Parts: sequence; C-alpha cells; structure tokens
Amino acid sequence: MLRGRMVLRGIRSLMAVRSARLADRNRALQGYDHGVTNAREQTVRPATAADVKPLAAVMSRAFYDDPPFIWILPDPKTRLKRSRRFFTALARGEALARGGVDVALAGTEVTGAAIWRPPGHWETEQLRAVLGVVRALGRRTRAVAALARAMARAHPREPHWYLFAIGVDPAWQGAGVASALLRSRLDQCDHDGLPAYLEASKAASVPLYQHFGFEPTENPDLPDGAPPLTAMWRAAAAAPPTI
Repeated sequence: MLRGRMVLRGIRSLMAVRSARLADRNRALQGYDHGVTNAREQTVRPATAADVKPLAAVMSRAFYDDPPFIWILPDPKTRLKRSRRFFTALARGEALARGGVDVALAGTEVTGAAIWRPPGHWETEQLRAVLGVVRALGRRTRAVAALARAMARAHPREPHWYLFAIGVDPAWQGAGVASALLRSRLDQCDHDGLPAYLEASKAASVPLYQHFGFEPTENPDLPDGAPPLTAMWRAAAAAPPTI
C-alpha cells in the first residue's frame, strides 16, 4: 500500500513538472507572439490636439530615466509630473502647430511619439510654449536655458529636420515603435531631399540611429554636470532601411 502511494506521488510530481514546463513554454510563446503582433499593428500619423494628453503621459514615462531629464529634474518624486507638463507645453505651444509631431498607435492607444522641428524652426519657440516650459521646470529653467544655448552653438545651420525628442512607452519598448516613428519622418526627408539631425541622450540608442543613416558628429560642449550627448547627422536622400 505504501509503495503504491509513493508511485502515485511520483506520477503526480512528474505531471506537475510537465505541466509547469508547458505553462512556461506557453507564456514565452505568448510573449513572443504579442511582440510580433504589436510590431505589425503599429501605425504612425501626425498628432492632433486630442493626442496631446496621452502623448505627454507616454513621453514622461519614456524619459523618466533619461540622463538629461534626470539632470534637469533630479527629484524622482516630481519628475514624472513635471516632464508631463513639459511635453504638454511643447506639443501644444510649438511643435504641433508646425506639423512636427508624430504619434505611433496600436489600435487607439498611443504607444510612442516623436517631436520634430522643421527646417528653419529648430531653435524658435512660441511664447505659449516658453511659458509652459518655465512653469514645468521651475527653478531648473536657468540650467535648461544654459543647456539649450550650448546645444544651439553646435547645431547645424543648413536646412534640416531636427528630431527634438522621440520616446516609447516602457510597456511597448521592443515592439518596433521607435523604428516606425523614425521611418515615417525619414521617408518624408528623403522625399524632400532634406537631411536630419538629433542628439542621442543614451549611448545605447546610437546604433539604432546609425541603422537609419545617422552618423555621429562633433558633440556639443555642455555645461558642467550635464550628461553627454551624441550629436548625429543624417545626409539627405539616404534611404531608410527596411526592417
């Protein structure tokens, strides 16, 4: 009788192990399929006023651990709220009006966004945007102004599209959102025969930009304490890759 119980327990144990392994495999496959599906479902279009609120929320999450934003807004307790206000002011007051904001969507959900400044407007700000940014940054406005001046000194002067910011909701990273956003605007650059410029805030993102034709140039000389930026230039009519 005892031996029979031991055999039964052994069978149950093997069945439990097998069941756990199948569950792990199914979870892995579900995660993989989910990522592939997300990548295929991403659509990119110009942002509208109705997109500003979800766009700002996505961008604030995307930039929460971004080195410049950590330097600009060092208090982690208020960084999310302040950066959300920053992106709201930027989108509503300046970039949206000039057609430089793109959003990526999965269905109706905003999964990422890119804020571009068109040729001839890379350093101009409308008063509404300036006031909103000042309210968002508070005492750090002066430090940000110094950073902006340093970046402006190294900025190319020939006509180009300037990628001011691109961000993907952390929940959607790895699903091809950034690539979809880049490809959409760079297709327009190629169509119009215009170059593009950006400053990468993380070394890990440099290879992605290189994949799309950007190449590192001379980096801006920034204020003391500011994290380094990698300036990158993409020549006109360099066709974006298909991935």
